[in-house]
Amino acid sequence: MNVIVCVKQIPDPATPGALNADNTLKREGKLILDESDGYGVEMALQLVDGAGGGEVSLVSMAPNGEVSGMRTALAMGAAKGTLISDPALQGSDALTTAKVLAAAIKKMGGADLIIAATESSDGYTGTVPEQLAEVLGLPSVTFAKRLTVNGQSLTVDRQTEAGYDEVTCPLPAVISVTAGVVEPRYPSFKGIMAAKSKPIDTVTASDLGVTPVGWAGAGQSIVNVAQAEARAAGEVIEDDGEAHAKIVAFLENLKVI
Repeated sequence: MNVIVCVKQIPDPATPGALNADNTLKREGKLILDESDGYGVEMALQLVDGAGGGEVSLVSMAPNGEVSGMRTALAMGAAKGTLISDPALQGSDALTTAKVLAAAIKKMGGADLIIAATESSDGYTGTVPEQLAEVLGLPSVTFAKRLTVNGQSLTVDRQTEAGYDEVTCPLPAVISVTAGVVEPRYPSFKGIMAAKSKPIDTVTASDLGVTPVGWAGAGQSIVNVAQAEARAAGEVIEDDGEAHAKIVAFLENLKVI
């Protein structure tokens, strides 16, 4: 069984974020594997191990030829990767991103299953996996918390507010997984060393034949970025023996009770 996992490489959330002049997020220097994508990589590795054969490949879109985050996923056990890196891609919206990823996946020869996180930690659009499936013409199941492959079909426990739905669809397919579905493994020292020599093919948007990209292909624009308003100070009620009455009065004033 061959699985492709879409992984996003993001600025380290532990460091303060910054914006470029065009209000896009600065992605200079080392990027790390988005934590949400670690679940997809782990699920793919478990599926391939359970199938008794096949491999896990990665596809990522990042600037400056950055592969640090991909190397982490390779150290976990993925076999190879494709990086789309092109200055022209700056400003690409979710749909353009899906088109670029779809073109790269086709160039990679496709797979039995394509896995993505539900949403990235730095974008939070939550739309790329479904757009990717539409561009590829494949069935899509979102919010997968558990899945089983049965020959040429896939059974998914799809997380809902009330529990989960059991969904069956044919393969190949695109699924998005939720955080916590599996426990991502820590890369071993042997895996880290092996990852250094695993192949990553780098391509550009023009190599994939995708146009227009970047701001030219985006259906949206960032008009303004402003600081969020500071929260007003709360009211402190000291317990002087009548604190309960003050709290009740405060809640009544808010019409909560």
